[in-house]
Amino acid sequence: MAGLEENGPEPTTSGADPRGDPFLHTRFAIPTRPVTFLRRERLVKHLDQAPRTPLTMVSGAAGAGKTLLVADWAAREDRSVAWLTNEATDQGCGMFWAYLLQALRASGVPLPDEVGFPADTNRVDQTLLTRLAAGLSDRDRPVIVVLDEYDRVTAPEIAEQLEFVLHHAGRGLRLILVTRTEPLLPLHRYRAVGDMTEIRAAELAFTPEEAAELLELHGLRVPVPAARALVERTRGWAAGLRLCALAAQQSPDPETYLKEFEVDRTTVADFLLAEVLKRQSPEAQDLLLRVSVLERFGPELANALTERTDADSILAGLHRENAFVEYLGHASYRLHPLFGEILHAHLRVRSPGLEPELHRRAAQWLRRSGSLAETLGHGAAAGDWEFTAGALVDDLAIGQLFTGLRSDDLAELFSRMSPEAASPATDLVRAARDLARSDLDHGLAHLRHAERSLAGNPAGKRRPAGDGPHGLAAARLSCALLESLAARLTGSPGRAESAAEAAGKLQEEVPAHLLDAHPELTALLLTHLGSTRLWAGRFEDARTALKTAAGCSGGASTALPREESLGQLALIDYLNGWLGRAERKALAALTETERFSLPEESGSGIELLVLAAVAVDRNELDRAQALLDAAADAHHAMRDPVTRAARAVATARLHLARGNTQAALEAAAPAVAADVASPWSEAHNALVTSAVHLAEGRPETAAELLREVPGEQVACVVGAARAELAAGRPVAALDLLDGVRPEGRTGPAATVRASLLRAQVADGAGDFATSRRLVAQALREARREQLRRPFLEAGPWIRPLLGTAPLHGLAAGWLAPGPPPCDARPGPEARTQAPVVEELSAREHDVLERLAQMMSTEEIAADLYVSVNTVKTHLKSVYRKLAVNRRHDAVHRARELRLL
Repeated sequence: MAGLEENGPEPTTSGADPRGDPFLHTRFAIPTRPVTFLRRERLVKHLDQAPRTPLTMVSGAAGAGKTLLVADWAAREDRSVAWLTNEATDQGCGMFWAYLLQALRASGVPLPDEVGFPADTNRVDQTLLTRLAAGLSDRDRPVIVVLDEYDRVTAPEIAEQLEFVLHHAGRGLRLILVTRTEPLLPLHRYRAVGDMTEIRAAELAFTPEEAAELLELHGLRVPVPAARALVERTRGWAAGLRLCALAAQQSPDPETYLKEFEVDRTTVADFLLAEVLKRQSPEAQDLLLRVSVLERFGPELANALTERTDADSILAGLHRENAFVEYLGHASYRLHPLFGEILHAHLRVRSPGLEPELHRRAAQWLRRSGSLAETLGHGAAAGDWEFTAGALVDDLAIGQLFTGLRSDDLAELFSRMSPEAASPATDLVRAARDLARSDLDHGLAHLRHAERSLAGNPAGKRRPAGDGPHGLAAARLSCALLESLAARLTGSPGRAESAAEAAGKLQEEVPAHLLDAHPELTALLLTHLGSTRLWAGRFEDARTALKTAAGCSGGASTALPREESLGQLALIDYLNGWLGRAERKALAALTETERFSLPEESGSGIELLVLAAVAVDRNELDRAQALLDAAADAHHAMRDPVTRAARAVATARLHLARGNTQAALEAAAPAVAADVASPWSEAHNALVTSAVHLAEGRPETAAELLREVPGEQVACVVGAARAELAAGRPVAALDLLDGVRPEGRTGPAATVRASLLRAQVADGAGDFATSRRLVAQALREARREQLRRPFLEAGPWIRPLLGTAPLHGLAAGWLAPGPPPCDARPGPEARTQAPVVEELSAREHDVLERLAQMMSTEEIAADLYVSVNTVKTHLKSVYRKLAVNRRHDAVHRARELRLL
């Protein structure tokens, strides 16, 4: 891959992580070694084996010296090393891979743009991993990647993804894990074939000789026997030795002190509190205890917690003294993790009740600095839910409860909200959480309560949402968004139009920079509005809103509403009879979620339902069932009337195609609660019921049922004409068809069926030329869309016609098997051959092509990056569709049908 050459151009990348925050570049920096660091050559020589094995693991307890060992080795390497320090707060797959990709780029490894970038903190697309592995595998020299503090990565899926990339990158990647615990990787496999270098706790432990050298670097000369006693008590623990050395430096008799410490049974926590904390000034002690509630901090934030102004000089002094305060650059610090945990626990004992107040001060300071995510975290930790909810609403970020990017994190954070918290903002957050789960009863109750509170708060009174100057307008705009969602869930287009109108006016009262920062709000409003218009059968009005939503900018923040809008636009195309257009839009909707690695359960999954309905019309019944199952398995949170009706359309038509009439009737009329009736949903129900009556020999009832459908819906008119023809009234059937004035939006799904009905009438009247002409016209239209069901539904009269030239030529390859006959009058065998072969899926065709190349099942699986069982499933489906039982016969049959 040219884009991965070591001297290739550096691609442009996002400067922000999936949350939209700037990357913390200190996480890519190889840690510096203190002047008292002791290089132990026995460990360095062992680590020198790392470039020769795919995986290296350096594991041991906290403070065992793992990180400094690898950092010292990496800094001396003659090649670039990509370093990433993991953090406990970033456990999601998307955040992990975003930082890992940025670490590669920061180390000088260029990556091509097609690798992509995960936009959701909790999801990453398999395509990204495949492209990354493929690109790394082409390198001449392997990339060395160090994942420090890998024990903080606890998600099993990250381990699986890392193993996938490591395996498929081959010689192009060498991975070094620095960890406290065994990673969730198949270590036994690497060990069995000698592909793993390990440095474990026993090897990391200091020997007495090394301990004596370490103490000497701290200015302490002690004999080896004294060092041996210390090693025995500390078990060679690097941090313990270093802590002892730092404390002994302050003693007038270091050797005696080390002996006393050796026999002392105090814990490291006691030692740190007694020998590090108490040696600081009262002001420094107070600052250290207070900042222990923070992950990272600068002097100004520390001052906010201490309510003093001396943090800058104190922090600089603590860092200079190696008092377990780490400098991150850009005036930012953090406590050594162990020290921070001990201080945090000591704070709770020494100053009970102070911790919530510290979180509150941090939240207020961070709110003013514009860091919303940290603001919400500290506000929640303080238990100040009015402030926390108000910050979310004031920032116009309530849409993030729906977008799928941070929805899980926000839902978890606000799940701890106290029921006693009472403000319009808390009611809005509760309403949003409930409506996101399609819980209308509770959601509407909270929304109405918030609306009443806001209505009783005229301008000039205390702002009810938050502290921002635009709090009231932001709260009311959030109300409009939730109102539009409630209208969508209840199938109420009137309410949706009112909410959209109100939102349009309120957007003029909100600062433009907030609207620009949250494009998901407008995209969600338009999606909900378009959905209600679609439910009401106002297809063109719906298309206007949905197309605008689908075209919204904003990248990952609007991916979910873009996906839903494309899915609903696909449904409109399907209902209008355009299968190809519907399929393209539905696939584009799926691409949106895959591109940004959104959760499968996000949104409504309507695009899967449309694809299932398209598959039924193409007679790809197994594929249709698989798509319906996939939509059901995803447990989509959004359950609006449009989605329920779309599922009814696809499911009922699938049952009809399989001859399950009773199941079709049950599926066609789901219990959809809506404020207004949907004309297309009711028409579909009537069509299915009519088809069942026809199948059971009641054409009169079928025709009467469709005549009662209000409005001139082309599909219902064609269905009624079919029933009239089945009842022996061809003239009435033609009259119905002649009365239809289909607009340009009517697609082949309706016009092909109409042409076949006319052809059947002509065939029954003995006008074979007209019949063949109409069938040929239907074949040409249907071929573009791969539309097969109308020909299967037409009945036995059409089979002989499909075996004649030139009709056989029009049907060959997609509707009928085999090449067209050479002569104009085919024999009886050609006319009786089954006219329809179920189309192979794209993946089945991939498997078939590799069968023709004489590849084994295992080779096919490896080539397609799928499991062997998946290949076997595809093979069974190919054999069934081609009516064969063996590999050779499948290839032979496929060549006969010109599939290869």
